[in-house]
Amino acid sequence: MRTLAILPVKSFGAAKQRLARALGMGSRQALAQAMFADVLASLQRVDGLDAVAVVTADPVAEAAARGRGALVLRDTAEAGQSAAASIGIDHALADGFERVLLVPGDTPLLDPAEVESLLAIPRAVSIVPDRHGTGTNALVLSPPDAIAPSFGPGSLKRHVAGAEAAGVPSAVEKIPTLMLDVDTGDDLSALTAALAERRGQAPATREALHELERLRRQPVAPA
Repeated sequence: MRTLAILPVKSFGAAKQRLARALGMGSRQALAQAMFADVLASLQRVDGLDAVAVVTADPVAEAAARGRGALVLRDTAEAGQSAAASIGIDHALADGFERVLLVPGDTPLLDPAEVESLLAIPRAVSIVPDRHGTGTNALVLSPPDAIAPSFGPGSLKRHVAGAEAAGVPSAVEKIPTLMLDVDTGDDLSALTAALAERRGQAPATREALHELERLRRQPVAPA
């Protein structure tokens, strides 16, 4: 089944506003770039994906995607994750893809083998929740327009209801390495703890977190 992975990426300069209490703007930007790099690299190792499309208006993300051979779709409106996902879905339909995988750029633990297991399930809609059980961290849609994406707070219920309304087979699949996204300080702590137990995983994110920790430990120069 011809499958396109769609990776919406918000402009790095505006990324991770909810982490403002924990990280400065430059640190948030560096972390967002690192997580995106790890997600993209992992997706490109997934058997069963025919292509990866990055939907973005950010020139850094665009250059990184093109450098790795990914397709770039311009998100000129920057109207949010659902709208960006729809840009990818429209492209998938126009280009003859039979299935799409929608994933965010802040799930750096993404494991290719777990994604392959998810794709092996013959179902119209598979919904991967976040670790809190209220949001959605990934969608598999076959065909690509099986339901309309509706990300954001409370999206798990919306996606389940959307599949029921469309009358298509669906299920919630708990995929561990896709369930941890990073929006808050608590999420950041959970990611740091998870990386401590997973050697070699998410190298760019790991390096970014090490650099943030190094900067925190630097003595403050006297005024």
